[in-house]
Amino acid sequence: MKIRVAISTGIAILGGLVVLASYFVPLDILVTARNTILEWVILLTAFAVLPGIINLITVHFSRISRKQKGAFYSLLLIIGLVITFILGILSPYSPKISSAFQFTFTAIQFPVEASLMALLVVTLTYGCIRLLRHRPTGFSLVMIITVLLVLLGMASLPFIGTIPLVSDTLRPFITRVLAASGARGILIGVALGAFTTGLRLLMGVDRPYEGK
Repeated sequence: MKIRVAISTGIAILGGLVVLASYFVPLDILVTARNTILEWVILLTAFAVLPGIINLITVHFSRISRKQKGAFYSLLLIIGLVITFILGILSPYSPKISSAFQFTFTAIQFPVEASLMALLVVTLTYGCIRLLRHRPTGFSLVMIITVLLVLLGMASLPFIGTIPLVSDTLRPFITRVLAASGARGILIGVALGAFTTGLRLLMGVDRPYEGK
């Protein structure tokens, strides 16, 4: 057991050091090793998705066999998953199948995602109003005002068009300055967290490949 742990830890540390060193010392042998390791990781990640897909099919097939509530939607999910999977495999070998595979995204997947995003906007706006109604605080007030300003700035009202001050000044300031600054702060935090996690993996402190 200890030998297996030592070997897995050594492989993980060695792979991380090779990939990290290839960015600072761009030698041909390091770059080649990095590309090979990344290709292995991508391949293993793709295969790791298959157990999740199999589990998804198993759960929904069990729901269909037991005739539970929502079994019809489970059937649609399995049919769509199987059709998309087959088209994705066969698309490189036939232009017609490739166009059909592209059609499933442009005519089905994209409209569904757009509808969900539109529904999300309405849901968030309603949630903001309920938050302001039940727990009126300064932050909830700022949030609902920001949401209303952004929505009014993006919408084109009938007989009025765009609102000059809101559309030209306030909405760009909120989306390009305030929102972008918050997003960059979150990304910096994510980068620092990933950097800390990477250091702990390289030092062998964390060993997630052991299930810990």
